[in-house]
Amino acid sequence: MSYAHKFVMAIVCTLFLSVAAFADDTPIAVDQLPAAVKTFVAQQFPAQKMLFAEKDSGFFEKTKYEVRLDDGTKVEVYKDGTWNKVENKQKGVPASFVPKGIADYVKANYAAFPIIKVDKERYGYDVELSNDLELKFNEQFQLIGMDD
Repeated sequence: MSYAHKFVMAIVCTLFLSVAAFADDTPIAVDQLPAAVKTFVAQQFPAQKMLFAEKDSGFFEKTKYEVRLDDGTKVEVYKDGTWNKVENKQKGVPASFVPKGIADYVKANYAAFPIIKVDKERYGYDVELSNDLELKFNEQFQLIGMDD
């Protein structure tokens, strides 16, 4: 391998390591959460206590915060207070986070299986049911895929 190839490989490896080190979850104290994140959680989950939080500084994504609540709920929220993901494998996701079109579809086709995760994606929504079935919906709440 020539010197130029070794130099290019060293640069590429350094870039990958830098990206991997930057895109990391960092535990933070709940009182260090941005005000908009704390407000969102307090308004949407008034009966729950925030146990701990992590800051996810993705290299190619906006910074988001994962907050764990005392009832088992995990919430991912962006700094501006908009949610990205809500998950509760024990109790299910609160109905307020499930768009009506998706809730109607799940009720009509999978009524026995509560929604345990709702994740906003670029194409729409990713929904996981308690039977481990994953449903993918577009922005118009039409089913576009499933995965088990």
